[in-house]
Amino acid sequence: MASTVSDDSAAAARMRQAQAGLTRLLLRDLRKLRRLIQPARLQVSVPAWIDAVHDLVGRYAEVSASLAGDFYDGQRDAAGVSGVFTVPLADPPPREQTVNSLRWATKDLWPRPEADATVAQLEPMDVRLDAAERRAEGVVDRLVLNAGRDTMVQAVWQDPQAVGYARAAALGACSFCKMTASRGLVYRSAGTAGQDANDRFRGDGVAKYHDGCHCMIITAFKGQRFQLSPHAAEWDRIYREYAQGHPGDQLRLFRRALAEHDQHPLPGSH
Repeated sequence: MASTVSDDSAAAARMRQAQAGLTRLLLRDLRKLRRLIQPARLQVSVPAWIDAVHDLVGRYAEVSASLAGDFYDGQRDAAGVSGVFTVPLADPPPREQTVNSLRWATKDLWPRPEADATVAQLEPMDVRLDAAERRAEGVVDRLVLNAGRDTMVQAVWQDPQAVGYARAAALGACSFCKMTASRGLVYRSAGTAGQDANDRFRGDGVAKYHDGCHCMIITAFKGQRFQLSPHAAEWDRIYREYAQGHPGDQLRLFRRALAEHDQHPLPGSH
């Protein structure tokens, strides 16, 4: 009998816990670096902070990729497939990507003439620093976790025993993540994984992940059967009933239907 793999398996729960632990340590170390930004010396101190954060992201991205490689090996062993396969670990994000993301995170720190400034840029410096830190936390978390997710996806592309992968979304995930998770084991390329969908997400990995996203990858191998978890199956039912068959408007309709019918609230919905 074929074994069953699901987005809410015990192995997936352990990997999610490992991701969460990595994020806690990452954000702890990131917050220690805030002292490098000196409001009176932004021209010098912000670039120094960016350099330090880039190094931090690189170190944690390597750990993220290693965790994902171990998780993939465990899934493969559990599937009992034949042959030997070495998981290719994804590289840390390139410097240009990290620097551009951090420049975006700190864009409101710089002084501007009142006539040209946005509301955010007119806030007191401590408020702007807090906002920059929150944006930076989302950025570095995404970049680090993407190293693990990219490792999983690239392994699926290269492993002849892998048949595809599913996206596992947290219960309180956004509508986009719930929609992609509800599709189950349909992903085998970047396009089907969402890279070409929904431009509002900052998805710069091999699939679409936004800041603060904690989705993970579940792989299935030859001889395995994939089964949606009860909550993902419910998202699929809601999508089919309220959003399917409306090209270009599916996500809006799905988001509205989730707000009304999903027992797991969307972020910001209450």
